[in-house]
Amino acid sequence: MPTTTAPRAELASTDSANSGTRRWAMLALAMGGFGIGTTEFVAMGLLPDIASGIGVSEPTAGHVISAYALGVVVGAPLLAAATARLPRKLVLIGLMVAFTIGNAATVFAPSYEWLMVSRFVAGLPHGAYFGVASLAAASLVPAGQRAKAVATVMLGLSVANVVGVPAAAALGQHFGWRSAFTIVTVIGVATVAALVRWVPDLHGVAITNPITELGALRRSQVWLTLAVGTVGFGGMFAVYTYVSTTLTDVAGLPIAWVPVVLMVYGVGMVVGNIVGGILADRALIPSLFALLATMAVVLALFVAAAHNPYTAVVGVFAIGAAGAALVPGLQTRLMDVAADAQSLAAALNHAALNIANAAGAWLGGIVIAAGLGYTAPAAVGAMLAIAGLFVLGISVLAQRRTAD
Repeated sequence: MPTTTAPRAELASTDSANSGTRRWAMLALAMGGFGIGTTEFVAMGLLPDIASGIGVSEPTAGHVISAYALGVVVGAPLLAAATARLPRKLVLIGLMVAFTIGNAATVFAPSYEWLMVSRFVAGLPHGAYFGVASLAAASLVPAGQRAKAVATVMLGLSVANVVGVPAAAALGQHFGWRSAFTIVTVIGVATVAALVRWVPDLHGVAITNPITELGALRRSQVWLTLAVGTVGFGGMFAVYTYVSTTLTDVAGLPIAWVPVVLMVYGVGMVVGNIVGGILADRALIPSLFALLATMAVVLALFVAAAHNPYTAVVGVFAIGAAGAALVPGLQTRLMDVAADAQSLAAALNHAALNIANAAGAWLGGIVIAAGLGYTAPAAVGAMLAIAGLFVLGISVLAQRRTAD
């Protein structure tokens, strides 16, 4: 059992990692997810403060969120391929150093233009970090516990929505928006130290080369699995983007309760993340079908549930849980179909989710602008989840035909 002083990770092989060392390593990996989740979502709650602080309109300030997402989409494949020859632990440390520098630059950005650049830089390591961290976590446990290990890494992202984002947003509102990113920078520094001290050398994760990693892009199963995430997750983001107005104008909740309900959403993500990891380890493909179907049902029910404050809160929890439950399974599926290009494939999962974020928000905005109301994004989301089911079905059938 670990004492108050964490053991150093001085193991010759990750296969020999004892349970105490493994727990500390998982904590270090999850810390990175916590910092990334905090910086990704806190800007949404501080847009008015950012806009006034740098002298631009709120819609213009919203572009800093897009800059971060663009960084994720660009950085995931490029960094995964570029670092393919490097030891995995060194890659994790380097990615978190880059993340920390990007957020420190955000704190000191003197203008809107520099802020855009700093948010783009902060987003670059996002997908590659989660990709390598997922592979690292999977290498530390027996084969039958891979999805649960991946879920542990993703737990940091889920917990960020419960603790990190509300805390950083509150700090930013009281002491200025830059203080929120100062906290993220501190988290980044702490994560770098934790990775150095607690994560073993990860001999169990194969080192490849850029050509091998880019080979993932030639595999149809990789693209189909990414499409499942891009399409299936779009519905969750279509609702989440406009959830504040939905809760106040449709459900009738006082605006002061919105942060509380968003924390409920985060709790749903934590629960879903844990459950999703367990289900994926037991039956990967059946669990993905079941969870996509669950998301479709939950989003469809939210169209009616949003009109009552109590059922709306339950619906928000269920949407967070259903969405987060899919992530460990999709990440594990990518690891299975990527063959020897796992780093790039795993990183691309998060690029796909950021595309889903942008697409979901765009589609939700279209139906709202068309006068269909703030429950319409949930209806669109249900259809996207059903479309994700069809894509998953095509993927499985194609894989079976290839096997035959």
